[in-house]
Amino acid sequence: MKVSDLRIVVVLAVVAPIHAFGWGANGHRVVGEIAARHVSPWTAREVAVLLDGDGLAEVANWPDDIKSDPRWEHAYTWHFLSIDDGETLGTTARDPRGDVLEALHRFEAALRSPAAGRQERVEALKFLVHFAGDAHQPLHVGRRDDRGGNDVRVTWFGEPRNLHSVWDEGLIESLDLSFTELANFLDDPTPAQIAAWQAAPYEEWVRESFALRPPVYDVGDGKLSWDYRYRALPILERRLLEAGVRLAGRLDAIFAPAAPPDRRPAPAFGPLDAAPAPAAGPADDPGTSASAPEGRAREP
Repeated sequence: MKVSDLRIVVVLAVVAPIHAFGWGANGHRVVGEIAARHVSPWTAREVAVLLDGDGLAEVANWPDDIKSDPRWEHAYTWHFLSIDDGETLGTTARDPRGDVLEALHRFEAALRSPAAGRQERVEALKFLVHFAGDAHQPLHVGRRDDRGGNDVRVTWFGEPRNLHSVWDEGLIESLDLSFTELANFLDDPTPAQIAAWQAAPYEEWVRESFALRPPVYDVGDGKLSWDYRYRALPILERRLLEAGVRLAGRLDAIFAPAAPPDRRPAPAFGPLDAAPAPAAGPADDPGTSASAPEGRAREP
């Protein structure tokens, strides 16, 4: 890198707003990677076509990458939603420029819209992938007065930081894993968890992040190391997994065909065709019906 380029990077790092960065690059890739593992084959094909072969992990950081482009300055507030102590999602003053909750709804609507052009849908997908991660980062539903932990000065294993950066990068970096390794370690939800997590609306994602703030903000004397890491990692890991699984559910709902192949009516048998014999089983055992496995698959 040229010295002049390095100076530019340093200046941008100093003056650029940092409230809106969430999970860091690897955290967002983990969310995209987990989602890619849980979407249906149909959704995977639709995503691949829309992204010209790129994967969800590859595009997960695009909304952060464009922050240096003045044309996207208006998107800054979309990455977070500020709620002060004592407020609720229903009582807090929402930013009229948009916030992460409003953006999630808006970009899902764009992906579903028959009137949306290809470029609009591509951008909507990239934003949706990224904001699924942001909504699950507790400090992206942080306090206004400290800008989501950005003004909470701490040390992280002796290194000066702010609390937001500890959650964006410090905790994940401390694991010393690639995003695929971390996704491998985290990606073991039960069928019951998948069903419950994917049934939660966007509003619940935000409320959960808000509810997790007390232990996140519990920094004591501000000298964070092993004890804080031990308490914080289970929260971080659970939120990354929930974000990926929930994103997969949303994408499946968005891209599902009107009649998925496994739910289309069976073809009618012609006069020379013989219908297959029903599966044998005790007549009084309802568990042997053909629909039973599908019905049980999503039960806890």
